[in-house]
Amino acid sequence: MDKKLGVYICGGCSIGDSLDLDKVSEVATKEYKVEICKTHPFLCGKEGAQLIAKDIEDGVNTVVIAACSPRAQQEIFSYDSGVVLERVNLREHVVWSHTPQDENTQMLAEDYLRMGLAKAQKVFPAEPYQEAIDKTILVVGGGISGMTSAVEAAKAGYEVCLVEKSPSLGGWMSKLYKQYPKHPPYQQLEDTGIEAKIKEVEGNPRIKVFTGAEIEKTSGAPGMFDVLVKQNGNQTSLRIGSIIQATGFRPYEANNLDHLGFGKYPDVITNFQMEELAQQGKIKRPSDGKEVESVAFIQCAGQRDENHLPYCSSFCCLTSLKQALYVTEKNTDASVYILYKDIRTPAQYEDFYKRVQEEQAVFFTKGEVEGISEGGGCLTVEVEDTLLGEKIGINADLVVLAVGIVPNSMPEEAKKATAEAESSGEKCEEAAERAADSGFYASPALQLKYRQGPELPTLKYGFPDSHFICFPYETRRTGIYSTGCVRQPEDSATCIDDATGAALKAIQCVEQSSKGMAVHPRTWDQTYPDLFMQRCTQCKRCTEECPFGMYDEDEKFNPLPNPTRCRRCAICMGSCPERIISFKDYSVDIISSMLKAVEVPEEDEEKPRVIAFLCENDAYPALDVAGINRLTYNPYVRVIPVRCLGSINIVWIADALSKGIDGIIMIGCNYGDDYQCHFIKGSELANYRMEKVQETLQRLVLESERIEVWQLSISEYDKLPKIFDDFLETIERVGPNPYKDF
Repeated sequence: MDKKLGVYICGGCSIGDSLDLDKVSEVATKEYKVEICKTHPFLCGKEGAQLIAKDIEDGVNTVVIAACSPRAQQEIFSYDSGVVLERVNLREHVVWSHTPQDENTQMLAEDYLRMGLAKAQKVFPAEPYQEAIDKTILVVGGGISGMTSAVEAAKAGYEVCLVEKSPSLGGWMSKLYKQYPKHPPYQQLEDTGIEAKIKEVEGNPRIKVFTGAEIEKTSGAPGMFDVLVKQNGNQTSLRIGSIIQATGFRPYEANNLDHLGFGKYPDVITNFQMEELAQQGKIKRPSDGKEVESVAFIQCAGQRDENHLPYCSSFCCLTSLKQALYVTEKNTDASVYILYKDIRTPAQYEDFYKRVQEEQAVFFTKGEVEGISEGGGCLTVEVEDTLLGEKIGINADLVVLAVGIVPNSMPEEAKKATAEAESSGEKCEEAAERAADSGFYASPALQLKYRQGPELPTLKYGFPDSHFICFPYETRRTGIYSTGCVRQPEDSATCIDDATGAALKAIQCVEQSSKGMAVHPRTWDQTYPDLFMQRCTQCKRCTEECPFGMYDEDEKFNPLPNPTRCRRCAICMGSCPERIISFKDYSVDIISSMLKAVEVPEEDEEKPRVIAFLCENDAYPALDVAGINRLTYNPYVRVIPVRCLGSINIVWIADALSKGIDGIIMIGCNYGDDYQCHFIKGSELANYRMEKVQETLQRLVLESERIEVWQLSISEYDKLPKIFDDFLETIERVGPNPYKDF
C-alpha cells in the first residue's frame, strides 16, 4: 500500500489558545515531509469533517487527526476500511491537563504528533479473517436456562441444537413441587410452568433436541466448531457457530455435614429431598412414615462457611420460606422453625418473606446451630440464639438442611488435585472419585480439544467466567457462553433473564465472526495475529500464556492459531521473545517506532522523559477523565496506549532506555481474585515480566526504580496525577538515564 498521508490539527476546545499550532504543523511538514497538513478551528464540525472527506476522495489513505481523545467523536472520525486513521490526543492529555502557552506543553504536543506520525507510517488497513461461518447455536443443558436460551435464539431466527444428558428436559425445575411467587403480589406459591416450556421447545421447528445425549468432542473455533454428540450409542457430527453452556448445578454433598446429623439420622434431609417429600402428598418423615407435626429448617447449611461453601447460593432462604408453607398447608396443626444466620430475600421477594412471617405456625430465630441429637422419638436442635442471648433447644420431627449449590464445572482446585493425584500414580478414575467426594467436581461438559485442556477455566469457586462486571456471560473460551447456575447462583426468574442475555451474546458472536471482527471487548477489530514462523523457536509461551486458548500446537510444538478464538489482546505478542507475532495496526515495530519518535532533551537541559504505557481499557480512559476534570500532572510524561499491559514486549523497555528515556511506568487493570483485567491475566503477566526486567537492570547497573507497574480502575482517575508526579520525583532522585549521552 502506497501511503498518502494527511494531517489535520484541530484548534477547538482550547487547543488553538494553548498551543502554537504553526510549530505543531512544522513537525509534520518539515520533520516528516507531509505534503497535506491542515489546521481547522472545529474539525468535528460540518466544515471540518468535509475538509477531511474531500482529501480522502482525492486520494489520502492515511489520516492523522490531532484533536480530542480517540475515545471521543468516533462517529464523526470514522472512515472506510481502506483508510488508516490515527488519533493524536491534544485535548485531554495536553491542553486540558497542562499549562497553556508553556514550553513544556508545546513540546508535549509536538512529541505526541511525532508519535502519531511514526505509528501512521507503519500501520496498514486490517484484512479481516474470512471463512465459511456456521450460525447454528449449540445449547448444552436442558433445564430452565438451556431451554430459555434455545427458545430465544430460535425466536431471533437462528437454528439451535439442544443437548441434554438426562432422558427428558426440565432439569431441577421438573423436580420441584411448587415455586415461590414470581409475580405480583408475591404472596402465593406458583406452579413451576416447566411443562409448558418443554412443549414450547419440543414444538419449535428451529430447535433440534438431543436427550439422553452427551458431548464427546468439541474442536474448532467460533463459527467453525465441530461437535460430536453421542446419543443412544450413535454419534452425530454438528457444525456449530457458538455454544451456550447451561449445565446447571448439583447440590453440595450433604454427607460433608455430619455435624448437622446428615447421614447419621434419617430424619435429617436436604432442601432438595424436601421437594420429593412434598410431591408425594402429605409430608412424612423418612424413618417411620409418620406425618410430620414439626419441622426445623436450618439455613446456610454448609454455606458461607470457609470449610464448605464460602458463598451464598442465592435462593435457599426463599426455598425454605416456600417449604415452610408446604408444611403448614398440608398440616394446619404443624409447627415450623426457621433457624437462620441471615434471611436474604432481595427485591420484591421481601413481600413473600413478610407473607410467611404472618403465619402463626412459623417461628423465626437468628442463631448458630451447635448440634443435633435424637431422643424420645424426635430430633433436638441445639441453637445458640443470638437474638435472645441464650441457648435454646427445638424438638422437631424433621430437620431440613438448606444446602447450597455447586456449579457443574470443574474448579481449578479440583483440576490441580486430580493432576497431582495422577502424577503420583493414582488412576484417573480414582482421582476423579476422590475429587467428587469433596463436592467440587464435575466432568467436562464440552470435552474441548484445546491445547489448554478440555474444561472451561473457572474462578476459585468453580464458576466459569471471563470478566464479571464487563462481560458477564463470556467464558475464557471465545464463542462459549455460560448461563444459569453454572455461571453464578441464581433462582429460576434470574436464570430466564440470564439465558436470554447469553443467547444474545451467542448471536453476536456468530454475526461478528462472519464479518471477521472480534467479539469482545474490541468489537470493531478486524485484525488478527500474523506469525512469522521462520523465526519461531517453539518456546510455547504464546500457547501457554494466551488466556483464551487461541493457540493449539502441532507435534513439534509450533503454535497453530485459531483466529476466531482471538480477542485481540496481543498478550501473545508481549510474550514472544523472538517478536514474530504482530497485528496490522499493533506490533513490536510500530510501538518501538513511537518510542524512538520522542525527542529526548540533552542531560544538561534537566527535562527528563518518561514513557507511560497505559491499558486502553481502564488506565487510558481514566487519564481522559482526569483531563476532563482539568487535573494537572507533570508534562515530562508521554503516554502510549496499549491493548493490554500483557501485550508489552520487553524490547520496548530496551528501546526506551537505549533512546535515553529516564523512566517507564506501566498502568493496567487490577489483578488477583477480584481481577478487573479485561484480558484476565494480562496485567498479572506484565507485573511478573517486569520483575524479571528489574533484575536485569540491576545487573546492568541501572536503577530498578526506573520501572514501575501500577494497577488502576477507571474510577481512580484522580490518582493518576500523583502517580506521575511521584514517579518523576523518583527519577529526579536516581538521576538521568546514563544512556542519554549515547
